[in-house]
Amino acid sequence: MKNKFWKSVAGVAVVAGAIVWYASDKSDTALPQADPDAPAVVQTAADAPAGLEIPAAPGGRIVRHDAYISSYNTKTLIPDWVAYEITAEEAEGRRERGGIEFRMDPDLRGVTQAMREDYSGSGWTKGHMMPAADAAFSTSDTMAETFYFTNICPQNEVLNAGDWQYLEKRVRSWAKRYGSVWVVTGPIVGKNRYGRIGDRDVVVPDSFYKALLVRRPDGSYSAIAFVMDNDEERYMLRDCCMSVNELETLTGFDFFPGLDDRIEEKVEASVKKTDWGIK
Repeated sequence: MKNKFWKSVAGVAVVAGAIVWYASDKSDTALPQADPDAPAVVQTAADAPAGLEIPAAPGGRIVRHDAYISSYNTKTLIPDWVAYEITAEEAEGRRERGGIEFRMDPDLRGVTQAMREDYSGSGWTKGHMMPAADAAFSTSDTMAETFYFTNICPQNEVLNAGDWQYLEKRVRSWAKRYGSVWVVTGPIVGKNRYGRIGDRDVVVPDSFYKALLVRRPDGSYSAIAFVMDNDEERYMLRDCCMSVNELETLTGFDFFPGLDDRIEEKVEASVKKTDWGIK
């Protein structure tokens, strides 16, 4: 189990009040640009704060599981975000997912949640935010947590089985390369152009995002974000990547607030594609 994950839980409530809401129109926002020639800010692995994956965000019902933490939106009936850390060892997990059923999160009893019936006949798949393969390192109970509806969104079938799945595999490869990846992933409702599904009116997102953070061998950090629309288009990573600052503008969430402010400002302002093997 990932006991290190919960060391920062006491601080979540404090951080949650610190979010800065950004304008939704990127064209009106001047994003700071890092100096490519500036020396990297070095921080050793031992100094890395716990819980870097937890965003600062108001609202939502926070649900904590062994594999991930989710902010579940009781109005949209999908998570606003799902956050977790995956290590190199965990990325090697080989447990099979067969036989596990999607179900309501038992830790939110009494709270309205999506159900399997909402997805039946809707034309949308049940898309994992934290993929089951990222929880293949431990017990079947841990993997089963990824099938709770606090981790699920309506997702286009082609995207789910195609470019989104490819990005998920790349996340595991980056975990093996760097030792771990801090991940925040979730939906962007946007204009809600696909409407809602089921008797409970589960919102279908316009897009999906991932915000990723790694620590380089020299102790400095590198971050990147991705957005893919909820459709059948093809998404090359080089075309759908962006800075974390840009993603914050789109979502209104403050990602990786556990970093020192000076480090966070530099790391989130730009993308070094070579750190991620993207040309």
